[in-house]
Amino acid sequence: QVQLVESGGGLVQPGGSLRLSCAASGSIFSINSMDWYRQAPGKQQRELVARSTADGTTEYPDSMKGRFTISRDNAQNTIYLQMNGLKPEDTAVYYCYADVKHSRQLAFVPYWGQGTRVTVSS
Repeated sequence: QVQLVESGGGLVQPGGSLRLSCAASGSIFSINSMDWYRQAPGKQQRELVARSTADGTTEYPDSMKGRFTISRDNAQNTIYLQMNGLKPEDTAVYYCYADVKHSRQLAFVPYWGQGTRVTVSS
């Protein structure tokens, strides 16, 4: 089993910054994709904010480019999300996601964290 623990959320004023962290622990052989998603209040779908892969590639949907930066520490199985110029519409619960292999022979298994709430308000 694998646990993903997010931290760093909170209340921030418009234009402010936050840095989220997500640490994976447990039975981990390797991690492929490790991503940030968010779910805004009243919305049923989670949307991708940023993606990182084990080889260092990062991807952002067009709507997220410019203000969000994902980084990754493979040795610590940790990702970060630096969020700058926050807007009220960035208010959401931010979730960490990881594709994890428990051993060389097994397939990747998806895991989600519990989420960390970000509120952007004056």
